[in-house]
Amino acid sequence: MKVIGIETSCDETGVAIYDSNKGLIADLLYSQIQLHKDYGGVVPEIASRDHIRKTMPMIHEALVMSNCSPEDIDGIAYTAGPGLIGALLVGSSIAKSLALAWGIPALGIHHMEGHLLAANLSDEPPSHPFIALLVSGGHTQLMRCENYGNYELLGESVDDAAGEAFDKVAKMLGLGYPGGPEVAKAAKKGDHNRFTFPRPMTNKPGLNFSFSGLKTFVLNTINDLEHLEGTDIADIACAFEDAVVDTIRIKCERALKQTGLNSLVIAGGVSANLCLRDVLGMMTSKNDCKLYYPETNLCTDNGAMIAYAGYQRLSIGQSESLEIKVRPRWPLNELVAT
Repeated sequence: MKVIGIETSCDETGVAIYDSNKGLIADLLYSQIQLHKDYGGVVPEIASRDHIRKTMPMIHEALVMSNCSPEDIDGIAYTAGPGLIGALLVGSSIAKSLALAWGIPALGIHHMEGHLLAANLSDEPPSHPFIALLVSGGHTQLMRCENYGNYELLGESVDDAAGEAFDKVAKMLGLGYPGGPEVAKAAKKGDHNRFTFPRPMTNKPGLNFSFSGLKTFVLNTINDLEHLEGTDIADIACAFEDAVVDTIRIKCERALKQTGLNSLVIAGGVSANLCLRDVLGMMTSKNDCKLYYPETNLCTDNGAMIAYAGYQRLSIGQSESLEIKVRPRWPLNELVAT
């Protein structure tokens, strides 16, 4: 089975083709970072218009790259949510139109399930059941994953997601966009001992996260300085990254112990953070658990994860009508199990 995956939930256009026999046979990604950089964040209308320009040419390029024709494609998967409604409608409209023209099924995929399954495209995929940490610009969630589509929400951020907090702190420090990589880059030059920031909600029971207060603590620290200089930026970035990573470590360790599971999968844009990977790697090793994460290029939004998730669902006969329907808000635990 060959499935095209289309990802247009936010500011990346991703198109990929997954072959059940050969794996990924085409994987293309276009980032809109330069378009949104001057605004310090994603402008939804600009994002939607750029998806319109890029998606169809990328589909054509993927077909050429994989030496496929439309007759070789068995299904189309597209991101149906969550995400920006205009951007989602672009991918959905194109997928349903091609499905009608080519006489094949099209199926909407949950964006975060795509991220969760991205680790399955690595050489050593995880086995169910496991704990998943979904950590990105819009989500910070801990899930118990019993099987494909069978997810139980254990905890989530009650305010800012971790990636959102990184972006906002980057703006406070005068760093570039997107904020996560810029803060991580600055943190490498920082002094771990100069500032100590709080680890929010770690003294309370449960597995929820909160990063809004930490963000305010960073702002107060900046305001207390007479001048924000290069060393200050590096030291604050370092302390902030340490606090976020340590908070996530504490919650992940708690989730593993509470459930008795011994596998942790991390996915989403923030899962590319090397400090987070190192700290969670040490934690899981200490607890005789295993850590899994996607290849770095599959941590950000991409078509490969949507194509693979689509294959999993299409291969067991899941289908939907040609109605164009998206869900900007879509809880992961509302998914139908495969």
